[in-house]
Amino acid sequence: MPMNKPEHLPESMADFVPELDAADRALVEGVLARQLRPLAKTITLIESQREDHKARARHVLEALLPQTGGAMRVGISGVPGVGKSTFIEGLGLYLIEQGLRVAVLAVDPSSSLTGGSILGDKTRMELLSQNTAAFIRPSPSAGSLGGVAEKTRETMLVCEAAGFDVIIIETVGVGQSETAVAGMSDIFCLLQLPNAGDDLQAIKKGIMEIADLIVINKADIDAGAAMRAKSQMKTALHMLRPASPNWTVPVLTLSALQKQGIADFWTAVSDYRKAMTASGEFEAKRRHQALAWMWDLIDAGLRSRFRSHPQVKHELPGLARAVEEGATTPSAAALRLLGYLN
Repeated sequence: MPMNKPEHLPESMADFVPELDAADRALVEGVLARQLRPLAKTITLIESQREDHKARARHVLEALLPQTGGAMRVGISGVPGVGKSTFIEGLGLYLIEQGLRVAVLAVDPSSSLTGGSILGDKTRMELLSQNTAAFIRPSPSAGSLGGVAEKTRETMLVCEAAGFDVIIIETVGVGQSETAVAGMSDIFCLLQLPNAGDDLQAIKKGIMEIADLIVINKADIDAGAAMRAKSQMKTALHMLRPASPNWTVPVLTLSALQKQGIADFWTAVSDYRKAMTASGEFEAKRRHQALAWMWDLIDAGLRSRFRSHPQVKHELPGLARAVEEGATTPSAAALRLLGYLN
C-alpha cells in the first residue's frame, strides 16, 4: 500500500545540492539507489552526536527530502510481553508477500545506569531480518523523551528516500512512548493481551484517545479471554470522544505467532488511510506533525545552547546544590540562570 511517489529520481544530486562533498554525495546516491550499506551508514551519521557529523547529516537529509513522504508510517506500541516483535515480523513478511518493501525502526530502552542497550530486535525478527525486501534498524532510546530515539524521525525520512513502502516504528512501550510514536506515524496501533483481566479497565485514557487501531494479540492462547478483552475494549472506547468523526477505532483479535488475522489487520490499516485521505485529515495530520517536529527541535536546541552558555555552566553546579539543600528556591535559581541569556 505505497503512497504516491515521484515518478523519477534526479539524475545528478549536483543539480540541487551543490554543497555535498564526494563522501556525502555517495551516501545520497546510494540511498536513492536502494542500497542497504549506504542506508545504514547514513542512519549512523544521523545518530552521531559529533558536531561535524550533525552538519553533514543536515546536508544529506536536505538532499533526500524531495524523495520522502511516500511510505505508510505505522506506529506499534504495547506493554513488554505483548508480542510486538512477533507481530511485526508476521506483518512484515505478509507485506513483502504483497510486493511491498518494509523498514522496521525498533527503539530499545537504554540503561539509566550504563547507557547501554541490548538492541536485540534482529534476533527476535530472524526471518524478517534475512529478507532482502526488509530493513531492520534497532536504535537505543538513549534517554530521549518517551523512549523514542531522538533521530527516529530523520531515520524514517531516509528509509522513505530509499524506497520503502511501509515504515513500522516500534516503541519501548513504557511511559510517554505511545504519545511520541503517535506523533510521527500515520496510524498508531496499540497491542493488548487477552488475559489482562481487570487491567483493561485501568488503561490510561490518554493512550486510548490516541489509538487509531487496537489489537488483542495472542488470541490463540485463550479464544474466550480474547473475545472478552475485545468486548471490554469496545466498551471503553464508547466512553471516549472519537479523535476523528470519520473513523471508528476497530478492535481486532489475532495471533501473530500463528499468523492468523494479520491480513485483517492490514485491511483495517488500508481502510483507515482511505477514510483519512478522503476527509483531508491524512495530509493535515502530516503537516501538523512536521510543525510539531520543528518546535521540538527548537526546544532541544534552546536547551542545548542554555546548558553550553559559559556563565550557566559556571553557576549551575552551585545553584543546583543550593536548591537541593533548600538554600534557595527552584524558581529563584532558574530565573538567575535564565537571566544570563539576556
